[in-house]
Amino acid sequence: MKAVIDRFEGDMAVLLVGDNEERMEVSREILPKKSKEGLWLKINLQDGKVISAEIDSEETEHAKQRIAEKLARLRSGDHLKKNE
Repeated sequence: MKAVIDRFEGDMAVLLVGDNEERMEVSREILPKKSKEGLWLKINLQDGKVISAEIDSEETEHAKQRIAEKLARLRSGDHLKKNE
């Protein structure tokens, strides 16, 4: 299952899990050492709890590209042009 790290609160990480972005708190200890906000993960659940996580580099890069494209459109002013 896929999840994104939303934020850190002390020793806990808040993940948004799956297509519905269900909020889940997990210990930082479960996450890979280089984890940071915005990083996408592949997680394994057991009884509704995260038992392992690994970095999903492909999904993280895809998300970065989507954000960069949106920022470029905003900066160019394309969103202000009316459809004719």
